[in-house]
Amino acid sequence: MLNDKYYNRRYVITIVVTMIVMVYIGKLFSLQILDETTKNKAESNALLKQTISPSRGLIYDRNGKLLVLNQPIYEVSMIIQEMGKTFDTLGFCNALSIDTATFRQRMQEIQNRKKNRGYSRYTPQTFLSQLSKEEITPLQETLYKFPGIDIRKQTRRDYTYNAAAQILGSVGEVTQQEIDKNAYYATGDYTGKSGIERTYEVQLRGEKGVEIWMRDSRGRIQGKYKDGEMDEPAKQGKDITLTIDIELQKVAEELLNGKIGSMVAIAPKTGEVLAMASSPTWNPSLLVGRARSKNYQALLHDPTKPLLNRATQAQYSPGSTFKTVQALIALQEGAINSQTRYICNGRSSQPIRCTHSHGTQIDVINALEQSCNPYFYCAFRDLLEQGGYGEKNEHFKENYNRWRDYVMSFGFGQRFADSDISEQSSGNIPTTAFYDRYYGKKSWRALTIRSLSIGQGEILVTPLQLANMTAAIANEGYYVSPHLCKTDSLLEHRHTIDIDKKHFQLVKQGMQQVMEEGSSKWYKIEGIEIGGKTGTTQNGKDNKDHALFVGMAPMDAPEIVVAVIVENAGFGATWAAPIGSMIIEQYLKGKIERTYLYDHIAKTIINPDVKKR
Repeated sequence: MLNDKYYNRRYVITIVVTMIVMVYIGKLFSLQILDETTKNKAESNALLKQTISPSRGLIYDRNGKLLVLNQPIYEVSMIIQEMGKTFDTLGFCNALSIDTATFRQRMQEIQNRKKNRGYSRYTPQTFLSQLSKEEITPLQETLYKFPGIDIRKQTRRDYTYNAAAQILGSVGEVTQQEIDKNAYYATGDYTGKSGIERTYEVQLRGEKGVEIWMRDSRGRIQGKYKDGEMDEPAKQGKDITLTIDIELQKVAEELLNGKIGSMVAIAPKTGEVLAMASSPTWNPSLLVGRARSKNYQALLHDPTKPLLNRATQAQYSPGSTFKTVQALIALQEGAINSQTRYICNGRSSQPIRCTHSHGTQIDVINALEQSCNPYFYCAFRDLLEQGGYGEKNEHFKENYNRWRDYVMSFGFGQRFADSDISEQSSGNIPTTAFYDRYYGKKSWRALTIRSLSIGQGEILVTPLQLANMTAAIANEGYYVSPHLCKTDSLLEHRHTIDIDKKHFQLVKQGMQQVMEEGSSKWYKIEGIEIGGKTGTTQNGKDNKDHALFVGMAPMDAPEIVVAVIVENAGFGATWAAPIGSMIIEQYLKGKIERTYLYDHIAKTIINPDVKKR
């Protein structure tokens, strides 16, 4: 036996058999324990799990007025395995008021695993959604005739006001990409696509629930599994209160009707956005229901671009409104003081001419009042030339970079990263590297970039940034990042500007002079002291100028700041200033007493292509 040459083979055979057994055991363990697929198929034969969608949270304005609510809608789903070969397709189509071609097309889409990766004959598949009570009633009355068909009640967004569409945003069906990125979503779910609905999606969407039903051997529903003990109720999304005043928002949108432009109003102490209007806009109810896709495409291809939130995404030269910042920086850096005077020769001035004739040898307060271009060019030049240019332009560039840092500290040239306003553009405050590339490292001077001194040239800002700049001036040295949700946590996002308080007081005096004696004196509000600054910026060679205005009130303790831009409207004092002053009046007085002015502005059509909402 010991010499049997086959004797030792038993060990080899034992090892091989053991390995085969282990492989089978591992496979069984994987299938039954680790792999949910087999388990799910087995369970789906005995149990039916139905997901219960939660209602989204409600949205209110700062005064507790309901802006966004939910209305019941219905979804038709089907379990194809249960429909059987004798399913009454024609009767089903008649009940839903669709034709058989639509039925076949929808069935192909459902069973296309590339488009519907969650497809299974044993699990519910969405056939039609966003159906109204009227549309679903005929099917409800005959549902017993259609095995495998189920009706689920859901909710869709509804709006109390025809206003604030860009702020609120919209809700739409999830894409496959969104499903792949987030396990919460499944085919047929809805998610916030823009605005507040998108920013606060996690809070608003709530938590899904589940109901578990038992089947018999033929797949027919027999009742709740364990009498519903294993069911999980859906949890409604959290309600949100916004910072906006819907009445102020409505006034802003009405004033911008027939115009292309925007308006932003902020409570300076808190950074709360009181109103943010962009024109043209749309009725938020257009982007709900089964017509959402059609309406969205119409808005998307509208040449006036209503889907663009001009308040936060459009970029403009700030023009003379920027002179407030120029004055502050020049004062802080000692390039000028309260007594510094420069000569202005009106339209004959060089190298920058003034837009009008006024008294010459003026100080900074009068320069703001008169919006004197030569004054601010001279102040900008003296700021950049302090200490000379240096052998390689290094001193000049150091001064420029210091100037740029000051400008950036007002929130220009960047998004408000710590804000809940999702759709934002950065604007542009040009760098030394940009001018080095364009002019050569040693070849650019204050004269070269003189347009920056009056807020033109390569500077680009958004209306939101202009309003924030005005808030920083109103606060005399700080701003809280502008935001839309009324929550204390956002009040901590405070940014300090390294400029002495006394300089802000000078600039505020100049802004008050604008409203008392300057270009906007026609738009004073009885009983309220306002500070403001108008601007008129070039818009290409053949286009009419843009009109701008920034303002604050009341001057002793500002409660509101505004920024207004009306495209292709001409002078800031003619169009933007009256809109800004009426926004202030509405907020501080609760109504607009200058009804003649309101009617004139609201009814004037500047751009005929803008469709009335």
